[in-house]
Amino acid sequence: MALMITDECISCGVCLPECPNEAIVEDNGVFRIRGGRCTECAGFFDEPKCRELCPVSECIVPNPRRPETREMLLEKHRRLELRKRVEAAMKVTGL
Repeated sequence: MALMITDECISCGVCLPECPNEAIVEDNGVFRIRGGRCTECAGFFDEPKCRELCPVSECIVPNPRRPETREMLLEKHRRLELRKRVEAAMKVTGL
């Protein structure tokens, strides 16, 4: 399932540059995870990088509103990667 950042977050920002899907966003010092982009790093790493690096335990937790299996997360990863390739190709061709 996609992850979410709890109120325990200290806004250190260590997670932001580490997300391979650019799912983590910051708005006025508040960090959140866009569920539609979070794959728990499936397709990139064995474990979610944000959770691995976060200095606050239990700050980044599974989002109960987004129940997803590992297979669903991998499919989301494939769709996001395809979208990245299409967008890059469009940029190169000027479309």
